[in-house]
Amino acid sequence: MNKDGHVLNAVLLSIGLGYILQPAGDLTTFRTIAEVIIPITLGALFPDVDSAFGKHRKTFHNFIVLGVFMAFPYFFGNLKFVWIGVATHFVLDLAGTKRGLALFYPWEKEFDLPIGVAVSSSYSNLVMLVITAVELALIAVALLYAPQYIPAGILEQGTAAIGNGTAALGT
Repeated sequence: MNKDGHVLNAVLLSIGLGYILQPAGDLTTFRTIAEVIIPITLGALFPDVDSAFGKHRKTFHNFIVLGVFMAFPYFFGNLKFVWIGVATHFVLDLAGTKRGLALFYPWEKEFDLPIGVAVSSSYSNLVMLVITAVELALIAVALLYAPQYIPAGILEQGTAAIGNGTAALGT
């Protein structure tokens, strides 16, 4: 996936996440979108820093980097949404392109999925849109049906919003 695909995925994911977390479509929805759009977009761009410093799709495209970004909010209280951008960057590179990622770097073996297209393909934007829709569906299902499995602090707004929504529904 190219940079434009990662940015568009992050923006669309942020808008969708805003509506999943605060579905009313009012000022709180737009505030949520504003809160998540910059961190998710920065996270979506971060792994490609390894094209300038290290080995591309290895140095910053692995579970160690994702773990660092997931742990960051526990230690510093900010950047709680950056890990989503990093994770979706990995998903786009794994599912949206033909080349794999060294997810267990420094072990150099690359893993991939057999469904990707070439980065220069005319279908790459369509593939990105499909992947974004699947990501949003999975996030919605996780927040609606399995919020107890989401680590505390990572999506605390989401679990609170779902809790408020289910209370309003009488469940």
